[in-house]
Amino acid sequence: MSPHISEKFNGIIWRMEIDELSETIFVEIRNEAEKKVSFTAVNIINGEVYFKDITTPERWLTGIETAFDGVLLVHNYQSESGPAHKGLIAIDRASGNILWSNYTYAFDHLSEKGPVVYNTLVQPRKLFLLDIKTGDTVGINQQFISNELKNNVQLPGIVSKEFLSSKLLPREPFGDWIHYFEYQNSKIVSYHAIDGQKLTQLLYIFDNDHLVFEDLLTEKIQKIQPESFIIYKRRLIYIKNKSELKILTP
Repeated sequence: MSPHISEKFNGIIWRMEIDELSETIFVEIRNEAEKKVSFTAVNIINGEVYFKDITTPERWLTGIETAFDGVLLVHNYQSESGPAHKGLIAIDRASGNILWSNYTYAFDHLSEKGPVVYNTLVQPRKLFLLDIKTGDTVGINQQFISNELKNNVQLPGIVSKEFLSSKLLPREPFGDWIHYFEYQNSKIVSYHAIDGQKLTQLLYIFDNDHLVFEDLLTEKIQKIQPESFIIYKRRLIYIKNKSELKILTP
């Protein structure tokens, strides 16, 4: 067993967003040394890279907002020291080109019909539906606004080592924080272990308690990392060494 997608980046993977309509995973990469944020789009099913390491006019104070129907929506920040978002920029998945931008809109949430936004210059705040491909307002629709888009992303549970058999723990876990996911005959386990004087984060996949895949997620770390892996439509998605996206089908 080996990942069918393995994409490495020049920077830290800061955020990932899955657009289920186009089966695309969008990745935000931050390179603090160069003060640059870039974006990448990869097809989850076949591994096709639509675009990689593209930037927006604002190269640092920007980040992923959401994704829907083949379009990545990114935001700027009002300042480097604050979390407040400013404006929206839509990027086409297929070409990586900017479809439209609007610096008075702000994102509220993603509905079943697309992004719900508001105009920051209008008070009191009024929500409206946006056509993500054109940037045009569709109008106010309370049904669309209230029904947030559901997704097929599943998170692992957290169990203690006493919950698992010794066969599923090739190395002695550090602490009692083990990520665990079970699907049919497959069991996915991730936890921390001591390697010398440093912590490492490990990933194992078992088929009927037989080890079929393992990987080292992070090594020589100072503290326990909360991130481990996610499951999307039977595909295992994880980050290796903070800078490499890996996807495989257990």
